[in-house]
Amino acid sequence: MTTTGIRLHAPAPGWSIDADVVVVGSGVAGLTAALRCEAAGLTTVVVTKARLDDGSTRWAQGGIAAALGEGDTPEQHFEDTLVAGAGLCDEEAVRILVTEGPDAVRRLIATGAQFDESADGVLELTREGGHHRRRIAHAGGDATGAEISRALVEAVRARGLRTIENALVLDLLTDAEGRTAGVTLHVMGEGQHDGVGAVHAPAVVLATGGMGQVFSATTNPAVSTGDGVALALRAGAEVSDLEFVQFHPTVLFLGPDAEGQQPLVSEAVRGEGAHLVDADGVRFMLGQHELAELAPRDIVAKGIMRRMRENDAEHMYLDARHFGAEMWERRFPTILAACRAHGIDPVTRPVPVAPAAHYASGGVRTDSHGRTTVPGLYACGEVACTGVHGANRLASNSLLEGLVYAERIAADIASTGLHARVPQPLPTAERPGHPLLPPEARFTIQRTMSRGAGVLRSEASLAEAADRLDRLHADARDALDENGKTAEPGVDTWEATNLLCVARVLVAAARRREETRGCHWREDRPERDDTAWRRHIVVRLNPDRSLAVRTTDTTDFPPTLTQAQEQ
Repeated sequence: MTTTGIRLHAPAPGWSIDADVVVVGSGVAGLTAALRCEAAGLTTVVVTKARLDDGSTRWAQGGIAAALGEGDTPEQHFEDTLVAGAGLCDEEAVRILVTEGPDAVRRLIATGAQFDESADGVLELTREGGHHRRRIAHAGGDATGAEISRALVEAVRARGLRTIENALVLDLLTDAEGRTAGVTLHVMGEGQHDGVGAVHAPAVVLATGGMGQVFSATTNPAVSTGDGVALALRAGAEVSDLEFVQFHPTVLFLGPDAEGQQPLVSEAVRGEGAHLVDADGVRFMLGQHELAELAPRDIVAKGIMRRMRENDAEHMYLDARHFGAEMWERRFPTILAACRAHGIDPVTRPVPVAPAAHYASGGVRTDSHGRTTVPGLYACGEVACTGVHGANRLASNSLLEGLVYAERIAADIASTGLHARVPQPLPTAERPGHPLLPPEARFTIQRTMSRGAGVLRSEASLAEAADRLDRLHADARDALDENGKTAEPGVDTWEATNLLCVARVLVAAARRREETRGCHWREDRPERDDTAWRRHIVVRLNPDRSLAVRTTDTTDFPPTLTQAQEQ
């Protein structure tokens, strides 16, 4: 394996600790991996960017999908997932998800997660877009993620796992053979500008969540700046399918200039019978798909965007007035409170909604055990591309994917003896290999991406976005080359630099894919083209910071380095 030699400009680590495994992230994927590693007797450290319970998982409203209901089967879940993935799912990865998923959910319940049940103690299951069965388990009505996070955080604390909160992970440490040797990180909020340290470990699990903050409006929390994907790219790992960013169809519309994290109106609201209507009250999804409002998310988002263009409107409406106050308060208390906080009462009026960036179906490429193309580096959850989601994630498969593949990663680390290797990290380079962007570049990147690489894309819009991003990249590089100076190291400059990295990859992949498929919608290439594009796009970072973009020969994922060595 060839490493890039690229690292963020940062002070050398002033402290270090040793572990068998370091898990980066504290959502369902990260904490599950950490708990399973600890249960296997591995010394495990959890590093998280905010507090343990502040990741993306806690914002998940709808629930977790698994074949747990009477009459449902993994095979039916398998078929629904493949349909949503628009021809690009890895069937082996999906088969693993749906067959191991039910028992993984039961183990989550045994850990302490309490899902909503009927009076006779049976799980209450609901439907969401793309599912032909009621198979979504939920908690607190619409607070599933918060309940899962609570249970896992309590378990981590009860078992005494070492955790480092409020820490931004910077770069992967490697040894002379290019194998993982730990991470560098910066602990925030302690009054020290250079609070950089290191965790030395032969196994690193990336579970850093998404990159929604690359767009102006997103459902993702502020910490979702693509740090894990950017770290992996600098370490020489490959990423795949990053062009497939899912825009959630029903995000509370707060105005055309709204930026940052926006309130989500869960798909479960439509699952319980809410209707999408235009300003005249017309249900425009009827006739567009057999499931109407419960079609896969890409189809619903496109339906909303088409109607907005036809009516020259900034948003559509979600009408659930027929639920009544009691159902809103019992089933969707979080959404009800969010709507009312913004002056909208869904009990008495339709809710204005529009699509916003929600979930990255692509990410760091892994095999069926979560192994990336860098030996010792694993990835799970939204940061990873396991092949489960294909071109469009099926609703509520994300929590399940994080759960199932985190367990598989822990089992692989424990069984392969990887943790027995004593890491010997190479010293960090004295001269920075990657210039930092000024903090204000973040907003330039977000607006560029929203205009050029949002729900609607074309060669013209993507080319303009690529040009703007390249100029930001060149300006930072030229400043470093001319006078050896770069923006001051700090959380805001590291985040802006990470955002630029993932934005450039996303745009490059979106330009390469000259078709419309799943949640990648090219206005200039409106048809799906299976002959030419039923393929994956793989990107890696070259040592000169240029991008190497290639298309696979088939729909199958190419093996990771570890897989290739085993064959």
